Amino acid sequence: MPEPFEVLTMGRIGVDLYPQQVGVGLDEVESFGKYLGGSASNVAVAAARYGRRTAVITRTGEDPFGTFLHTALRGYGVDDRYVTPVKGLPTPVTFCEIFPPDDFPLYFYRLPKAPDLEIYPGELDLDAIRDAGVFWVTVTGLSEEPSRTATLAALQARGRRDITVLDLDYRPMFWPSREEARRWVQRALPHVTVAVGNLDECETAVGEREPLAAAQALHGFGVKLAVVKQGPKGVLASLARGDDPPQGGSGGWVPPGAEGVWGGSSPEVSTVKPVPVDVLNGLGAGDAFGGALCHGLLAGWDIERVMRFANAAGAIVASRLACSDAMPTAAEVDGLLAGEPRATGGPREATSA
Repeated sequence: MPEPFEVLTMGRIGVDLYPQQVGVGLDEVESFGKYLGGSASNVAVAAARYGRRTAVITRTGEDPFGTFLHTALRGYGVDDRYVTPVKGLPTPVTFCEIFPPDDFPLYFYRLPKAPDLEIYPGELDLDAIRDAGVFWVTVTGLSEEPSRTATLAALQARGRRDITVLDLDYRPMFWPSREEARRWVQRALPHVTVAVGNLDECETAVGEREPLAAAQALHGFGVKLAVVKQGPKGVLASLARGDDPPQGGSGGWVPPGAEGVWGGSSPEVSTVKPVPVDVLNGLGAGDAFGGALCHGLLAGWDIERVMRFANAAGAIVASRLACSDAMPTAAEVDGLLAGEPRATGGPREATSA
């Protein structure tokens, strides 16, 4: 019997074309770097950098960019057996503009439809999903059929086994409205044990922007570990105590705002400050955080250590140009936490224009 994957992700993949000139719009950019992209794929790459056995469930176009993505995944040590082509749909391409420290507009080209939204329930390896140490899905996967039904079917098969993660990953351009996104997010939340997102994504998921209130609301849906990323204010992690999630009326979950968490006991809350770096491109930081989160949870670290490690991993990627290519090793993350100087260079840097 094959050894289970330690991290199995499901969701977006595409080609990132990132400008090599910083501080100018796309109309003035002269050259681009080509990288593997897509949040679920980046998380798998990030986890592989820590030596984890990883794979991603996704789809590409049947074109040269799709071939490039297979090659890139294998080069990063990510198993590509669940990456399949879709005839007639092009592999998505994403451009960005880089205006450090906090302005990075994204331009998605996913028309007429992204192949990664053409994942069907019947194509899923449910045994691999059940057996993985971490199973990671994204809100974008809920935005269209058949990916929506496939994502929910995968979560149902998973049966709330630890560690099942929902990346709140709300992209308004992929949804008709925030309310529609919230409806489907709340269908998925009762099936996961970990939810992670920034303040805007938490508001989309549960209608709360205040970090503690957002975490409490996520617990109300049965989430054991709620991770709320606050940008320059760092990250808040709230771990519900007890073994069994609260049951709501008619066999459902206690709604957001319900009194108490998991039987009325108070959660363990940890707030970790950000790691200061000179930001070049912040777009990959969240995916680096996600891969590091998987690694730390699998290692059995305490929550504060996991958050510190994940924060540092995200900071390193924010100081570099690319996403997948920029994912750090454990030694690099530990070095940053220890205050060691970091080496940069090669494709991880860009020029300022």
